[in-house]
Amino acid sequence: VCIHRVRSCSSIRFIKSKYVCVFDKSALKFSHQQRLFRTSAVSCGQIVQFKLSDIGEGITEVTVKEWYIKEGDSVSQFDSICEVQSDKASVTITSRYDGIIRKLHYNLDEIAYVGKPLVDIEIDASKGVAPEEDVVETPPMSHEEHTHQEIKGHKTLATPAVRRLAMENNIKLSEVVGTGKDNRILKEDILNYLAKQTGAILPPSPKAEIIPPLPKSETVPAAPKDKARKIPVPVSRPIVFSGKDKTEPITGFHKAMVKTMSAALKIPHFGYCDEIDLTQLVRLREELKPIAQIRGVKLSFMPFFMKAASLGLLQYPILNASLDESCQNVTYKASHNIGVAMDTEQGLIVPNVKNVQVCSVFEIASELNRLQSLGSAGQLGTNELTGGTFTLSNIGTIGGTYAKPVILPPEVAIGALGKIQVLPRFNGKGEVFKAQIMNVSWSADHRIIDGATMARFSNLWKSYLENPASMLLDLK
Repeated sequence: VCIHRVRSCSSIRFIKSKYVCVFDKSALKFSHQQRLFRTSAVSCGQIVQFKLSDIGEGITEVTVKEWYIKEGDSVSQFDSICEVQSDKASVTITSRYDGIIRKLHYNLDEIAYVGKPLVDIEIDASKGVAPEEDVVETPPMSHEEHTHQEIKGHKTLATPAVRRLAMENNIKLSEVVGTGKDNRILKEDILNYLAKQTGAILPPSPKAEIIPPLPKSETVPAAPKDKARKIPVPVSRPIVFSGKDKTEPITGFHKAMVKTMSAALKIPHFGYCDEIDLTQLVRLREELKPIAQIRGVKLSFMPFFMKAASLGLLQYPILNASLDESCQNVTYKASHNIGVAMDTEQGLIVPNVKNVQVCSVFEIASELNRLQSLGSAGQLGTNELTGGTFTLSNIGTIGGTYAKPVILPPEVAIGALGKIQVLPRFNGKGEVFKAQIMNVSWSADHRIIDGATMARFSNLWKSYLENPASMLLDLK
């Protein structure tokens, strides 16, 4: 008997009539049972261990900060699975498969390692997904290594984030010219390639939409009046006295601080301090705050400080440079990627605003708002936290007047800004007037920067802030 069984067990089709013979009921019963067994086997899914792949920057371990899924949830490709934090940045891990989450291998705040299983996903075996791609463990990569992608017989160097960006825009990496080390393809290369294909002009950094101010007939919110000085109140937290010592591992951004500050001790620092009269800048900011608020941007003093610093770096590029480990070569950075120290719940982080030299004060303020929002949510990425060339630390927001800032390698200079105080000063006629005074403390790498250069840069930066209208002559 030649019988072809189809998915419906009650349907029986004979192949050729000449092979048809008499069959009894027991044979049909056996055939029916065998079909049911095969149907259940095909409907079973296949469990795939989704492993934590290399996320670049030499990272070998991360801390799981948040799960976006739970066991039993269905996920699709590129759906967010979890948020992890390394000693450099926070990264969102996305799924490579369509399926159902069967197991989470880590709890919150546990350490996950590159190349080890992150979650188990049940996929449909009929789709032909090859799970063996995740069977081989990914070895930890050094700082100089990145994931390679084999394309048309040659290896293309690109990080997973860059490959994903290319895939989302249907771009073949083999057609993109890399400008990084060893022809590595960077994010900027993908964006430039996309701009050439679409004819779009991409800005050097994210910009907020500029909304024109309201017509004169409409009322503009008045600048807020001076508020009474607030007395600092300690944060109310429950205090528990256990009577025992507690040892915790150093993780996350605190671990990055240990590495960075250990390297900074090798730099011979020298300091330079001065005071700035911000009376005119305070008035100017009060006039511009309502306009910036209408455009959806909070305007602080920092955008003015950063723009003035960028104008000064154009005159003294040695302060926007880096020194190699052998102290034989100095690299002058073309971009002014000015970092801003932020105090967050995760610790001290220093994101930077890219290409300040080509940004307006409003564009800098918009980018600062974005970085502060990401920093508060603990979602700053590697792109925001790397590539800095110069740093400003506004310790005055907490209440300090003077500081001794530590240089962040491979940078060669950093400035610490104190709080703005109302103090009596003398004008050119010898008359006492009320001035808005801020102190600044500079630290520089004495191996390549002398005190005279630092003083001249500080004086130029000071002149821009004390006479903000003078910046109009040099703004680009």
